[in-house]
Amino acid sequence: MPKASEVKRGQVIEHDATVFAVRQIDRSAPTARGGGTLYRFKLQGIPGGERRELTFKGDDVVREADLVRRQSTFSYRDADGLVFMDDEDFSQYILSEEDIGEAASYITDGLEGIYVLLIADSPVAIDLPQSVILEVTDTAPVMKGATATKSNKPATLETGLEVMVPDYITPGEKIKVNTETGEFMSRA
Repeated sequence: MPKASEVKRGQVIEHDATVFAVRQIDRSAPTARGGGTLYRFKLQGIPGGERRELTFKGDDVVREADLVRRQSTFSYRDADGLVFMDDEDFSQYILSEEDIGEAASYITDGLEGIYVLLIADSPVAIDLPQSVILEVTDTAPVMKGATATKSNKPATLETGLEVMVPDYITPGEKIKVNTETGEFMSRA
């Protein structure tokens, strides 16, 4: 079992009989004498996506969850949920929209680089790639002089997700979106 100081972003831990994925780690060193380094973990529950923050001292022992990650590709959506195919043995994993949570807004046909998280051979959640490429379906028209200003406007993407994009982005363009923050990164 690792110490809190050894845990990395993306690792999966168990706390209070609940499994969490570590999404962000903030490190702070108090200035008072004798103060140890503190690690604040921003966690996301598996399954369900419940968000929680926990603070540990550097020497606190953290329990790693017994979890398997399988690289998969999104296949299709049906009445039962979303179906993912394992890239190695081609087995299929079905997850409901509730299990996936907000991540469903980033999934398009054939999306690769997804990891299906399995506990006791049962799929419980997914881990998305750092960024995805999505097409803009609706946004306000380009404003005159938009290239000279740094203002943003809302845009609706092919999955129904809404993000703020620069004024020069038009419908039909493909953009790169950060899956952790939901923010526009660049044109694709």
